[in-house]
Amino acid sequence: MATIRTRKFITNRILSRRQMVVDIIHPGKPNLSKDDLKEKLATMYRTTADVIMPFGFKTDFGGGRSTGFALIYDNVDALQKIEPKYRLQRFLPKKDKVGGRRQRKELKNRKKKVTGKKKTELGSCKRKKERSGRDPWAFPNVDVHILYLL
Repeated sequence: MATIRTRKFITNRILSRRQMVVDIIHPGKPNLSKDDLKEKLATMYRTTADVIMPFGFKTDFGGGRSTGFALIYDNVDALQKIEPKYRLQRFLPKKDKVGGRRQRKELKNRKKKVTGKKKTELGSCKRKKERSGRDPWAFPNVDVHILYLL
């Protein structure tokens, strides 16, 4: 069983959150997962786990103790508005990667060659349909007048 202690507790009304340093004591055990930590902090501070954002945990040398930071927002709207996108992504379910590794690499390199809105259009990876009309250069018996200048 891990022991969780908080220190340097500050109520930040401007950002509508409570912020604190979290110490976890877990002798002889691996680190506590962030989901478990969110649940335990939610019970300690009488809130729900979806408004808690733990991050920056480091394990002390020798193990058995970890220290990090936690933010408890007043509501989900404040969390969505203030938290950086990369931190929000950590707690969302992972998306399955579309296509193979080679396809993703080729798409990345094609996107390097264009700018602006064209990059999003490239993401669809739809091939252009073949033109239904005949190509006059494909067949030699098509009437093509070539003038030779002497």
